[in-house]
This record gives sequence, structure tokens and C-alpha cells, in this order.
Amino acid sequence: MTHVPTLQSFIAGRWIGRQGAQVLRSAIDGHGVARTHEEAPDFAEATDFARRRGLPALMAMDFQQRAARLKALGKYLMERKEELYAISQHTGATRADSWIDIEGGAGTLFAYASMGTRELPSGNLIHEGPAMPLGKQNQFAGSHILVPRGGLAVHINAFNFPVWGMLEKFAPSFLAGMPCIVKPATATSYVAEAAVRILQESGLLPEGSLQLVIGGTGDLLDRLQGQDVVTFTGSADTAARLRANANLIRHSIPFNAEADSLNCAILAPDVTPDHEEFELFVREVAREMTVKAGQKCTAIRRIIVPENRLDAVAERLSARLAKVVVGDPSKEGVKMGALASHAQLEDVAARVDALLASSELIHGARDGFALLGDNVAEGAFFAPTLLKSCDPHAEGGAHDIEAFGPVSTLMGYADLDEAVALAARGKGSLVSTLVTRDPGVAARVVPAVAAWHGRVHVLDSEAAKESTGHGSPLPQLKHGGPGRAGGGEELGSIRAVKHYLQRSAVQGSPSMLSAITGEYVRGARVIETEVHPFRRHFEELKIGESLLTHRRTVTEADLVNFGCLSGDHFYMHFDEIAAKESQFGKRIAHGYFVLSAAAGLFVSPGVGPVLANYGLDTLRFVGPVGIGDTIRARLTCKRKIDQGKKSPSGKGQGVVAWDVEVTNQNDELVASYDILTLVEKREG
Repeated sequence: MTHVPTLQSFIAGRWIGRQGAQVLRSAIDGHGVARTHEEAPDFAEATDFARRRGLPALMAMDFQQRAARLKALGKYLMERKEELYAISQHTGATRADSWIDIEGGAGTLFAYASMGTRELPSGNLIHEGPAMPLGKQNQFAGSHILVPRGGLAVHINAFNFPVWGMLEKFAPSFLAGMPCIVKPATATSYVAEAAVRILQESGLLPEGSLQLVIGGTGDLLDRLQGQDVVTFTGSADTAARLRANANLIRHSIPFNAEADSLNCAILAPDVTPDHEEFELFVREVAREMTVKAGQKCTAIRRIIVPENRLDAVAERLSARLAKVVVGDPSKEGVKMGALASHAQLEDVAARVDALLASSELIHGARDGFALLGDNVAEGAFFAPTLLKSCDPHAEGGAHDIEAFGPVSTLMGYADLDEAVALAARGKGSLVSTLVTRDPGVAARVVPAVAAWHGRVHVLDSEAAKESTGHGSPLPQLKHGGPGRAGGGEELGSIRAVKHYLQRSAVQGSPSMLSAITGEYVRGARVIETEVHPFRRHFEELKIGESLLTHRRTVTEADLVNFGCLSGDHFYMHFDEIAAKESQFGKRIAHGYFVLSAAAGLFVSPGVGPVLANYGLDTLRFVGPVGIGDTIRARLTCKRKIDQGKKSPSGKGQGVVAWDVEVTNQNDELVASYDILTLVEKREG
């Protein structure tokens, strides 16, 4: 008998597990790929190591440094991706399927590295401003901050994406400063273990920041504390059981669930078989049925079409499914592989039998199911199967039973209201797709469908040119859904990082809030020196360092010259009569003239460490500036972000946000904004 290697858990900085236990079989030909290990991990040791070693190691870095580390981890994983592709084949995945998992996982690391670099501050505190005055004199103010929770994250993952499923949770946790204990689904844990070995061998993981559990979780959940977090991906039944853990409830430990759901695709009545959108609909459904052999939490399980289009959709979809070549993913031409395990094969077969009690078979194994490859008879292959609901409104059936494989059920509707009602019968889903040519239909259907779905994908011929598809969660957008889909939320840009942070309201004087947040808060004491702030290098600048400029009186010539230069001859700037009849009662200066004039007041023109102004944030023209008004500006160093970047010449530089207040002769605020600049470092 061929030697079957034993997988190991990575606990407290060492690999454990020598005695083989359960054999994990190849989905392609049934041979043993790996064994789980017999030894039970010591979860007291694992949680203690995460708190005692992992947490301090992560907190020794800031958001920017952890973002840079994620980028390096992504690069290292990509350098060794072929090792994972070779192993991933045993899960039944084609190269395209594994690309979603392996390179999609690395891509998520890159995405969070990029988002963290762009959007998060230096340090380990996020200020969710602006601060709000809580008193008439602005001596007492309030705001919100986000800080690391000081706990650990337990991630319990599904079998279908052993790499991406792990990394899409790990990336925001790591960025938030939370050490992770990852428990992959056993069936494909050999792929997750290989990925963790690669990440560990990179030398880039801080000690204790990532631990791996092969097998069961034992008493792990019972050892968690109030600052910890649990995330889960898998079946709704398992999510409900884990969520009810007495220790999680006792300590109010956040539990985020992303469960398999009965996602749908809706064909709008404005689309006929002659339209390009009709073919797009059929193609999208077929793709979602066959990618990863339908083993995606986002796969289309319910196909909702107008009653007068049922036969046309069934015919075209059956024809497309009949062309799908199923077999060993290593063979050229194979477009769909096997289910991930033989247990999954039995489960899908049983659920199709249950679905047939309320539906009829349109296309399946009976229509020809020849497998391509050697020794595939012992594999976990299942034919693409299309059903049609006998009564779309009946209890049970496709609205309640999910066959987690290449299986979908067709059902008809009479009008859009009925289509929306059928979509809602899924009791909460991750994603729905609406295919329509009519923006009015989209405007009517999407808000109604969105109440029951975490994401709504609208597809037409225009979007099709770049659409990433129904079943592709993106790091930039939220992944999760209500009800049956688990009620949780993952990804969604920096939102996911904030899920692992603690939000707290903070109150005090503006000066105290400025000190706490590391960000200048208006009303706080400023630092006024004899040196212009624009003459300071990045590391020399202090938060709160400020310049109050000289004054400038606005003249009619300013308005005329700016209008001629910009081409902006709006009547409020030039029509004396119309301006007098307006709410301002007079001609007023261009807002962008005020902005430009303010820059002229505070800019230090000579060569210095300020390299470039690359944007404005929070710009508001608060009050009118008329001819004869006198303005001045206060420029204050608000925030510094060290992204560790260097110029092409190798000179270090950082980002500085400057708070700008423009006031008139009565000290009334007329313009308010932040300027973002690149500032050179003196060293590095």
C-alpha cells in the first residue's frame, strides 16, 4: 500500500501529529491523499500562546507595517503557488477552480495590503471623526475610536475553498492585530495545511499570529474570552449549533456566520430569447452550476424565469450543460471536476432525491455522463443536474433543500412581484443575479430583492464586458447575507478590518481628544512656531503644528480675473441684479477662488520638504465670500501616515494631512477642508 502522509497541526510554534487517523481520499480516483492525526491539540496551550506571544508580536507593529507584511506574504505565496495547484487537484478542482482558491487567496492578501496602506493610519488606533462639539464653546467634544480588541480570532472554514476561505478571514484579522487559530474543514485540510506550511516557511509571520488545527475543535470554543472573535463558514445547521455554545453566549463573544444559501438568478420579462442578455443568463447559470462542480456558497440554486420563457431556458441550458466535459482535471479539455469528497457525493445524491419529490428532472446523468480520465470510476463525480419545480410556491423543495453540487432548479413566475416573492422564499441568501435590459426594472426589483440578499448582481450586455460574475465575492465588497445565509458579514473593504476592532466613544476637551487620537481636533491647542510648517521634514512635524496666515481682501478684479482664467462665469459671480435677488443679497466669489486664494496665503513657495499636494478631503464652502470681504487661513498639521515609501531617488517620504480653516473678517468659517501632501523625510 502506498504511504499516506499524516497531516499536522501547527500549535504554539511547532508542528504536532505523528499518528495517522482518518484517511482523506482523492476525489479523482479514491486513493489516499493524506491522513488526519490522532493526537488531540492542547487548546489551552494554543489560546495561551496566541495571547502571550501572538498578540504582543502583532501589536509591536502598526497598521501600515502589518499591511506591508500582508503584501510580502502574498508575493511569497505566489512564488510557490504551483505546489498548491498540484495538491488542489485531489479536491476535484480544475486549474480554473484552483485559480479562484489559490491565486484568489493571494489576491485577497494583496487587496488588504493595498487597502490598509491607503486607508489606515500609522499606529494602532483609528479615529472615526470628525469630532463633534458637545458644548456651546467647543471645550467638550466627542468622537469615536477603533482599537485592537486584545483577543484572538478563531476561524472555522468550509471545505470548498481551503486557501481563499482561510486567507479572506486571515487578512483582515492580521491587519487588525488579532492572532488567528484556523480550523479548515477536514475533507480538504491537506490543501490548507500545505498553504500554512508555505506561509510559515516564509519567515514573515510574527510568532503566534497563525495557528492551524487539523481535525476537531475539541474544547477550543470553551476557552475563549470576551475579547475574542469566532467566524464560521459552512452549513446553516452547523452555524446554529456552534452559535449556541454556552461559553460564547456567556461572554458575548462575537460570532460571524457565512452559511450556504439558496441563491437565485432572475431573468426579467423584458429579455427575450433573441436578446444577448438571454444568452448571458444561460451562460451565467451554467457557469455557476459547474465551477467547482457547484460547490460554492454563492452558486445559483434557483433559476427564476418568466413562465413563457421556461421551455426556452430549459432547452438552451440543457444544451450547454450537455457540452460540459467532466473528469480528471489534469486531462486536457476537462471543464468540470469531481465533488470534493465521497461523503459529499453521497450527500448531493441524497438531496437530489429529496428535490425530485417536488420537481422533475430536465437534464442529468441519464442524458449521457461519460467521464474523461484514468481510474475515475472511483472518483466523486456527479453529473450537472437541472430540475424544474412542479409548484414554485409549495413548501420545501428548492426553497429549502440545497444540493451542494452541480444542481439547480428552474421555476416560473407570472410577474415581477411574484419573481421577488420567489426570491425571498430562500429565507436569506448571499447573492442574487438580475438579468435585464431595462434600468426601470432594475430600479424596481433590486431594492426589494436586496432585503433578502447580501449582494445583488445586475447583468446586461454593457456590464458583461467586465463583470466578475454572480459567484465571485470581491475583497472590496461585502460578502454575507441575512437569515439562512448566516446573518454575518465578511470582506467589504476596510469594513472587515473594523469587524475585528473595538469601537468606543470618547469624550473630553479637543486637546485631550487630539492627544488620544493622534490627530488634530479643531478647538485643540495648536503649536505655533517661527518656522513655517511646510519647511519641516516629515519626522520633524508635530501634530497640531499650525500657521495663521496674513489677510487678503477680495476685490471685483479677483472675480473677473478668476472667471476669465477658469471660464466660470456663473451669474452669482457676475450678475449684480440677480445676485442681489438671491439669498446672499450680493455677488460672491467663486468657491475655488477662495480655495486658491487660501493656498496663496499659506503656501511656502521655496524648495522644501513638501513635495506635492495630491488631494483634498472633506471640502465644504461653509459661507459666502463677497467683494470687500477679508479672508485668512489657518493651516494645521492634522495627521501623519508613514507608509514606508520612498521616492525614485530613494528618499523616504510620508503622507501629511493638513487641516485648513478659512475665515472672514468676522472670524466666521467660510471654507473647510483637508489637504493631503507628500512630505520628504530628512533621513531614510
